[in-house]
Amino acid sequence: MTGAYPHTRLRRPRAKAWSRAMYRETVLTPADLIWPVFVTEGEGVEQPIPSLPGVSRWSVDLLVERAREAADLGIPCLALFPDTQPERRSDDGAEALNPDNLMCRALRAIRAELGERIGLLTDVALDPYTSHGQDGLLGEDGYVLNDETIAVLVGQSLNQARAGADIIAPSDMMDGRIGAIRDALEDEGFVNVQIMSYAAKYASAFYGPFRDAVNTRGLLKGDKKTYQMDPANSEEALREVEMDLAEGADSVMVKPGLPYLDIVRRVKETFEVPVFAYQVSGEYAMIEAAVAAGAADRDAMVLETLLAFKRAGASGVLTYHAVHAARLLQK
Repeated sequence: MTGAYPHTRLRRPRAKAWSRAMYRETVLTPADLIWPVFVTEGEGVEQPIPSLPGVSRWSVDLLVERAREAADLGIPCLALFPDTQPERRSDDGAEALNPDNLMCRALRAIRAELGERIGLLTDVALDPYTSHGQDGLLGEDGYVLNDETIAVLVGQSLNQARAGADIIAPSDMMDGRIGAIRDALEDEGFVNVQIMSYAAKYASAFYGPFRDAVNTRGLLKGDKKTYQMDPANSEEALREVEMDLAEGADSVMVKPGLPYLDIVRRVKETFEVPVFAYQVSGEYAMIEAAVAAGAADRDAMVLETLLAFKRAGASGVLTYHAVHAARLLQK
């Protein structure tokens, strides 16, 4: 068969494991992972979340232990989300400004125990604090008010920065909030507190289990389509990213993840800035459902999906599989 094939055989470098490793274009490490975690009231409390199998809410003391576990595995950052008790929720989300709220207590506790061993990213939006489940303040007609909401988001950001947040991550999608938050952080002397903007956050059907985790599914009146992006749009995502970068964002996020890999790639190629992807609760739940049905191997699926984010251009991934993936990667 000499001469029957071209000199180039693309299978040749795939023949041995060492060769596949040497030729590998994309590498995934625990340092690429951010672990979203849920904090709740009490002491010694772990509350499993049925729609997120394997994920729990933890009280502050147990969350400190989870933070230490993550740091030991080489995960560089936690993303914190509070389960605010019903009696602390209000139409104006005032609990977001309480310096002793659940988020701030968790920040101080982790910082006291772990110092700078792990980064702390905090969500900035009012939905964990409002009685109506929307990310901002409502007008009389139920429309989420942009400028009035920004004033509260600025206060929320400063509250979290004072408690020890390393990265402020506004997920509210109000126009102009990045510039207002950046100015406030600079004025208060928090010049090294980063902003990771949820710049391209879509009004997605994949958020359901998250709303269970922070107990807003039953509260939400209406939907979030007037401020989160239309899943049909990609040019608009570039405009959102461009605006947030101009206002002072250090990095940007695309949310959800796998259904929007094209957006990750477009943002990376257009702006050449750090881009993060959020593998959201619905994506996690689908993997776990496939595993439970015997239709998939968890280890292989977790690593393949995370690798896809990196291959698309993501600098890192927020994923509920972070600890599991980090363990696999350390083997």
